[in-house]
Amino acid sequence: MIAIIIFAIAAVGGLFLASKVLSGQLAPWAVSIVHALLGAAGLVTLILVVLEGAGDNRLTAALGLLVVAALGGFYLASIHMKGNVASKNIVFIHAGIAVAGFLTLLSVLF
Repeated sequence: MIAIIIFAIAAVGGLFLASKVLSGQLAPWAVSIVHALLGAAGLVTLILVVLEGAGDNRLTAALGLLVVAALGGFYLASIHMKGNVASKNIVFIHAGIAVAGFLTLLSVLF
């Protein structure tokens, strides 16, 4: 449950960041860093749950998807560090994988 809350808050920041990038602007660094830190905290929380063996395979699948999304986030950050606005396609891929991971995680509750 804690991981779901953390990822939900991170998603709100992600929507804001995506709106900036999709409008052709560089996203604010402060929001990018908070988004990344929340994502990392959510991943650590989810890793601990998976390592405890306290769930089903959907937790592992969610973790896998969210790790891939995080790698995409690192790539987006590397583009941002160069002062460039990322391609919209990359933003959509990152967001799509993150949403799939979040929905997979959320499905554990239902």
